Amino acid sequence: MVIRVQQENFDIGQEISALGVDTTEIGAIVTFTGTVRGSVEGRAIKQMHLEHYPGMTEAELARVEAEATARWPLEATLIIHRYGNLLPGDNIVLVATASAHRQAAFDAAQFIMDYLKTHATFWKKEIGAEGDGDWVRAHESDDRALKRWSQN
Repeated sequence: MVIRVQQENFDIGQEISALGVDTTEIGAIVTFTGTVRGSVEGRAIKQMHLEHYPGMTEAELARVEAEATARWPLEATLIIHRYGNLLPGDNIVLVATASAHRQAAFDAAQFIMDYLKTHATFWKKEIGAEGDGDWVRAHESDDRALKRWSQN
């Protein structure tokens, strides 16, 4: 299990290469990388500002990772989430799950991302070209995606 909350960028290839270095039991690694978009609903985005509560954020990420590990036979997990000021094209989040079998890795990665979108203690502000900013609100579709995991 690796969980990091950081301002610095990450190298996706390097992170994935290090994920299963201690085991030969991994048959599948699934990754998700979230990046800053250049526009949202036709509105140009100049920058995204992410805030979090240190300590509380890491604890919530660890709780979600532990739940994923309890649900699926995972050999390794990785969650990296950035904070601070990010530009379009910058990496925001990397989630990787590794298992002997692909379905467990796919399901666990999706589960973690669904929880991150709804429960992680991050606040995002999208700043437009004019310098105006809007805090990103939860979407109903994120809540629906999360709800399916409570039924399994």
